[in-house]
Amino acid sequence: MDLENVNYAQKQRLAFIDFKLMFTSSVTRNEIIQRFECGTAAASRDLALYKEFAPKNLSYNTTEKQYIVESNFKPLFNHDARKTLVKLANEISDGFDAISDTKFPVEAPSALNVPDLMIVARISQAIFQNKAVNIIYTSLSSGSASRDIVPHSIVDNGLRWHVRAYCRKSKEFRDFVLTRITKATVMSGLSKEHESKEHDKEWNTFISLELVPHPRNIEYPTAIALDYGMVDGSMTIKARAALTGYLLRRWNVDCTKDASLIGAEYQLYLDKNQTLYGAENLTIAPGYKLN
Repeated sequence: MDLENVNYAQKQRLAFIDFKLMFTSSVTRNEIIQRFECGTAAASRDLALYKEFAPKNLSYNTTEKQYIVESNFKPLFNHDARKTLVKLANEISDGFDAISDTKFPVEAPSALNVPDLMIVARISQAIFQNKAVNIIYTSLSSGSASRDIVPHSIVDNGLRWHVRAYCRKSKEFRDFVLTRITKATVMSGLSKEHESKEHDKEWNTFISLELVPHPRNIEYPTAIALDYGMVDGSMTIKARAALTGYLLRRWNVDCTKDASLIGAEYQLYLDKNQTLYGAENLTIAPGYKLN
């Protein structure tokens, strides 16, 4: 049978199987049944048909009673990188990716570039399996090198996509830009307890940010208050300490002590910037200086 001859409903289910294998490394019959509210027989036929189309993509693990992705997996469907990342970030589904019920840890605090989808797949597989990934990463400070990381979340930081992970080399949690990862290999064995998301202090710490219309750049502050739904001329938002710098940069929030950044792009001012103590990436927060 040719894939083009498969009806739309079954093609959706096949795409769901393809996605689950590619990004979570496994799929079960019950997941298909629950996602599409179909019967056991229908789900079994879908898995059999998928295996007919792509026999080298999966194998059945009798112990865990689930289908496991094979190392030479090649996607049966074209999962567009940008659309897939956006869908993951927003936990939505429309069309053949069928991923709305996948609990993928993504934070969105759009991007000029799009990461390699197979790199994203390896990272997401490691997240779901609680495993480390060996990556070839090119940084601005040290060039290209191999390192082992334990990823826990993928982030849209407003400019590009990065993965939040524990770095075994530096022994701390860091951000790794996805487009700078040229190779990723999921490692065997489970990650250690201290490498888990629960031990990422900056990730689990939330900072309250009080934003007001910029006192120097905005002639009619009511307009800004309406734009952002401010109450009594201000708004308070909570952001992860690990993402605060990205958010302030994205919104061009003046973080100086005296609202001294001049320009039409600075429409918001951070009142009480001392609340930023403990946040990461503050070097990219407009005008912020550590006192």
